[in-house]
Amino acid sequence: MAARKETSTNNRNREVLGDFCGINYALNLLGGRWKLLILRKLESHTLRFSELKRTLPHITDRMLTLQLRELEQDGLISRTVFAEVPPRVEYALTASGQALAPTWQSLEVWGNAHRQAAEMTLTDKQ
Repeated sequence: MAARKETSTNNRNREVLGDFCGINYALNLLGGRWKLLILRKLESHTLRFSELKRTLPHITDRMLTLQLRELEQDGLISRTVFAEVPPRVEYALTASGQALAPTWQSLEVWGNAHRQAAEMTLTDKQ
């Protein structure tokens, strides 16, 4: 993703809304299609880029790279580079990222229940 101009309305709104409320701040950090999925994959163990890519087959290399960089900048994951040939890089949750685990676990439970209820409602209407 291209960097936003510091003077853009979008960037300014992000700053103002992030300061306004903790929920908005959290959503700014976690927003997007892939970030929570990446964090969830790292929940139980450290993974290399290729391993993450394999568990998220529809994500592009570029998008995975961008999302990992953002999560690292936000302090939710750590990136460890090993001085080997070929180079090896591993990603793991930080303590802050681990603290989010109950949140995404609750969201998953809620999402599954809501989807099931919505499907039942759709079936009843037919």
